[in-house]
Formats: sequence, structure tokens, C-alpha cells
Amino acid sequence: MTLPLDLIMFAALMIAVLSGFPVAFSIAGTAVIFAYLGWLLGVMDITLLGALGQRAFGLISNQVLIAIPVFILMGAILEKSKVAEHLLDTMGQAFGGLRGGLGLSVVIVGALLAASTGIVGATVVAMGLIALPTMLRAGYSTSFAAGIVCTAGTLGQIIPPSTLLIILSDVMSNAFQQAQYAQGKFTVEALSVGQFFAAALLPGLLLVALYIAYILIRAWASPTDAPPVAGGSRPEMRKLITAVLPPIALILAVLGSILAGVATPTEAASVGAIGALLMAAARLTEHRKLLAFGTAALVLVLVLSALIPVRLQRDDLSTGLIALGWTYGALTFVGALAILAALTASLQSGLLREAATSTMTMTAMIFATILAASFFSLVFIGLGGEERVAHILTQLPGGATGALFFTMVFLFILGFFLDFVEIAVIVLPLVVPQLILMGHDPIWLGILIAINLQTSFLTPPFGFSLFYLRGAAPDAVKTTDIYRGVLPFILLQIAGILLVWALPALSTWLPGVIF
Repeated sequence: MTLPLDLIMFAALMIAVLSGFPVAFSIAGTAVIFAYLGWLLGVMDITLLGALGQRAFGLISNQVLIAIPVFILMGAILEKSKVAEHLLDTMGQAFGGLRGGLGLSVVIVGALLAASTGIVGATVVAMGLIALPTMLRAGYSTSFAAGIVCTAGTLGQIIPPSTLLIILSDVMSNAFQQAQYAQGKFTVEALSVGQFFAAALLPGLLLVALYIAYILIRAWASPTDAPPVAGGSRPEMRKLITAVLPPIALILAVLGSILAGVATPTEAASVGAIGALLMAAARLTEHRKLLAFGTAALVLVLVLSALIPVRLQRDDLSTGLIALGWTYGALTFVGALAILAALTASLQSGLLREAATSTMTMTAMIFATILAASFFSLVFIGLGGEERVAHILTQLPGGATGALFFTMVFLFILGFFLDFVEIAVIVLPLVVPQLILMGHDPIWLGILIAINLQTSFLTPPFGFSLFYLRGAAPDAVKTTDIYRGVLPFILLQIAGILLVWALPALSTWLPGVIF
């Protein structure tokens, strides 16, 4: 009887990751050890490792994943420019007079920041430093307040644009193509990031609605848990508009351009990064009129050039089109001046340096993990793990539904111990192709998995959102308060998964209409 090296390898990976050693090195180190162990025992062909170079090249040339660092830069700029603080302060004043109003403001701000930054850590820390003390001073239950902050911060993983959805779209697209090849199809379809962004929009808003409903019901049932703020004053309409309008405009520019098919995710991320830079500079410099005119000029040239494109290299242009081309050039020049002023202000304040450092750190971590996971999966397949996974899924009772239920429970349990990146790039390539072969729609399946992986940020003991809040929360907030506070929201996450499972149209209708 041969040793099940593939299963032992997976167990060894769990131990290595939980040991606290850097994740990418734990994954790669486990792969190296078991590759040579399999070779020595005669159960693996070591020449399979010759594909490593091809896999590394495929990663660095992947057009989908290029969007990740640009979206991270956009979020980092907004984080460092204190946009979150301004939003929280304004929305807190707007809703603070209602019972549970501060909780509502945190969820709404979390949704806005999710759609404009997509960075969970930044959102949770910002709200932990600003909103949590305010809620505690207002008399909110400690665990309730901590649960709201933790959960609202995780919306950045399900509301597009998000790093999770970009990674997931690449994994699901590869799995979908692999499943089609297994079915004997050689003209295969691919899935795009835009389809997953569109698919995640309604489920993301559904989760926001569930959070808000729970907060309102609990505030009504137990008024002492979420009392209104005494003596609060509503913000002026101008202040409310200036706080909310720029993030909404940025969201529309980024998501709108992707969903409308005007720009690829990478191009849209670049637009978002420039928009975030202009928003940040408006808080750092006195040249606000130049920034406003420049932003308006850039928006105008983007809209007009999409509606009436002008090719100046053609020799059959009318006088009107030539004049329009010169107008586009003038608008672009004004926009460039505004971007230059924004860059100057950001560099002088040190904001851009901090944002770039944060972006490089997070990007390096993500890509190192993906590369190491590619090495791991290659060895795991070489040891026969892929066939074992397929055999397990096909032998489960309940057929395709039973296999999906088992997978979702398995991913949920893994979320207690592993990060979403590790789960997405190690586990999903092994199980998703078989699930698609069993008849599950890849878009619907991807959104179910996305909500499941979002929950991993909340599940003790290693939920990242819990760690972020523990570092930012006042000393009066105990770790047990945080754990107790997120439990109802974990149940709401499970309810969200069940609703999307029961109503597939929530995730498939919008991408079907748009794409």
C-alpha cells in the first residue's frame, strides 16, 4: 500500500502555515520537500518540475492580474489621504440621531469604501480608530459595535472592484477552460473580470441590506445596544455632498467603464488611481480650482472621445472634426496640469511615497503567494492529488449538489485558518474544474465561493478583520468582545450564501444582461 503523499502534503502545508513562517515560503518549501520525497519513493516524475518556468512566466504576463497593483494603489492613496475619516465623520452626523444610526453610517461608509478602495485592512483600521470610539461613547454595546466595524470592513472583498474578485476571476476562468477541454471542446470560452464584477454587485448589495436590517431590528429590540447620539447636529447639505459625491463619482468612473465595456479592468484601475490622486490632492493643496477644472476636463474628454472619436492621422477629416480634435487636446492639457499639481502636492506631503510603499508590500505578498501556490499545485497534481479530489467529489452522496455542499463547508472550515489568497490559489484550482464538469454555472459558483471567502475575514481564531480591529481598537474592547460581536454577522454571511444559492439570478442576471 503506497502512502497517500498528496494528503500528507496538504496536511503538512496546514501545519507550516499555522507555524507562523512566511506563507509564500511555507507553500514553496512544502512543495520542494514533497516533490523530492515523491521522486525518491517513485510516485512522482521529477521532470514535471520543468513546467515551473512556464508557470512563472504565465503569472507575470497575466493581463488580468496586472490590475491588482493598480487597484491596490488606488485604495492606498484614498486610505492615506484620510477620505475614510471625512466620510465617517459626515455620515455619522447624518445618521447619528437615529436609533442604530451610527451603525448604519459605518455599514454605508464600509460599502462606499469597498467600492472605491477594496482594501479590508485599511477600512477596518480606519473605522476602528474613528467610528468605534464614537459608538462606544454613544453607549453602544461593545461587542455589537466591534461586530459592525469588522463586518463592514470586509465588504471590500465582495463589492467590486476587489482583489479577491480579480484573483477569483482568473482562477475560475482557468478552471472553466480546463473543464471544457475535459469535455472534448477545443473552442473554449473564457470568463472576464468584468463578468465577475457585474455578478458580485447584487449579492454585495444584498449583504449590505442584511447588515442594515439586522442593525435596525436589534436597535429596535434592544435600544440600549444602539442608542441615538444625544445632542448631535446634522451636517450641512454642502458638506454631505462634498463628502459623498467624490467617492461615488470614482466608483461610477471605475465600475461604469468596466461594465460598459469602455475599458479593461487594468485601464479602469488606472483611471481610478488618477481619480484617487486628484481626490487626495484636493485635501492637500490650495489649487483646488485647477484640480476641479482639470478633473472636469478629463471627464469631458473621456465622454466626448467615446461618443465622437477623432482620428487626426486621417486626411479626410472635416473642419469640424479637426476643431474637435484640437478641443480634445486642449482638455487633455488642462487635465495633465491638474494631474501634475496633484502629483506635486502628494510628493511634497509624503502621501505618494507611503501609498507606493504600501502597494509594493501588498502586491509582493499576493504575487509571491500565487507563484508559490502554482508550484504547490504542480507537485500536488504530480502526486496524484487531482485524481483523488475528483474521485472524492464524484463519490459524495447527493451528486452535484452534495459535492458543492461539501466544498462550501470545506472552504468555510479552511477560512478559520487560511487567508483568502491561499485558499483561492491552492484549493480552488483542484476542486472547481470538477464542480463545473458536474454542471454548476461558473459565474454563480464563483460568487458563492467569493462570499464564503469573504467570511474567512470574520471567522475566529485567524480572521484578518479581527486582527486588524484588535490592533486599532481601544484597550477597553476585549478580544472576546470582538469574537462575540462578529458571530451574528457570520450567520448573516451564511444567510447570504443560502439566498444566492436558492436564487442564482442574483449573480447571473446582471452579467447576462451586460455581457
